[in-house]
Amino acid sequence: MPLALLALAVGAFGIGTTEFVMMGLLPNVADDLDISIPTAGHLVSAYALGVVIGAPLLAAVTARMPRRRVLIGLMILFVAGNALSAAAPDYHWLMAARFLSGLPHGAFFGVGAVVATGLVAPERKARSVSLMFLGLTVANIVGVPVATAMGQQLGWRATFLAVSAIGLAAIAALALLVPADHGHGERGGLRGELRALGSVPVWLALGTTVAGFGALFSAYSYVTPMLTDAAGYAESSVTLLLALFGVGATAGNLLGGRLADHSLRGTLFGGLASLVVVLALFPLLMSAAWSAALAVMLLGMAAFTTGSPLQLMVMEKASAAPSLASSANQAAFNLANAGGAWIGGLALAAGFGVTSPAVTGAALAVLGLGVAGVAYLVDLRRGAVSGGGRLVAAHSVPDRETSHAG
Repeated sequence: MPLALLALAVGAFGIGTTEFVMMGLLPNVADDLDISIPTAGHLVSAYALGVVIGAPLLAAVTARMPRRRVLIGLMILFVAGNALSAAAPDYHWLMAARFLSGLPHGAFFGVGAVVATGLVAPERKARSVSLMFLGLTVANIVGVPVATAMGQQLGWRATFLAVSAIGLAAIAALALLVPADHGHGERGGLRGELRALGSVPVWLALGTTVAGFGALFSAYSYVTPMLTDAAGYAESSVTLLLALFGVGATAGNLLGGRLADHSLRGTLFGGLASLVVVLALFPLLMSAAWSAALAVMLLGMAAFTTGSPLQLMVMEKASAAPSLASSANQAAFNLANAGGAWIGGLALAAGFGVTSPAVTGAALAVLGLGVAGVAYLVDLRRGAVSGGGRLVAAHSVPDRETSHAG
């Protein structure tokens, strides 16, 4: 695998760290800025909103630009947002800075996935995407715990300065390792990108992402009370258990990338089916400490096995202009985060028990399987699936149309 993938992984590591570290720093931020913890929680929402808005917007306006230049520009924006977070004088400035930090998130992963697949042979595309996402999953094992501890010891502003430094390292790595002539953007420009995004198969792939990862976040958003109230763990043990989730996510990400290069559809269906089983068994697994720890790791593994296949599927269904569709998949991921947490919260509020969000997550995973099945049938009708189940994007009508855009 080319060293350029390391540069993408460094950027992903910084983005993953800044996305999730705020959850661990909420008490520190609330105390320092004299606000309540629920109010501080809006800083998490501000970042997610930046991702949802920035992913398609930035990918669209940079459609004709060389992709290495786009990636470096996105990381510069990322560094600026985190540096402004560290210097924010009050809550409202911090809210704006967190929104700014989230803007480049989705576009970086979207454009980065296009660059990653262009650096390798066709039979290694999914693996290349998984190696870029490796930075995101490793951030949950190393980056977030270290950054959280730094914020607790040195103040939360030190955390965002450290993340800014990671962003600067990513900029240097991108400039040194990504070939200067690699990727000149889509020839169709914005018009081609928008036409590609209008394809029905693209929207079905995005719907699979929303349902599949909504299943994850329905349970994961409430995993702490499950571990403490159902499994009997002390609150001090939760951080270590969440690191197990990161280990599972990393293993699932690497496994999914390797398997998807052999059978993209098979890996996607297998990952979603595994997610259904794990979430359905969650209430039983949470009845003992050892099985609860296993459940957390299996949850990360099952969910992130589908990450690379979903990203690659969106790109292949919009093969003539993949950057916007690929970035939109990251927006879909964040919509899944918000929607899954909301649906899991409804189950809790209805009094169905502390493990009920996992059951609603299983239902969402079944929905994801259904949407993926519909997408498969649509591809069969369009002649976009080979005999071995591999996507053949060049055979799809929307892709032919998009290739003539502009």
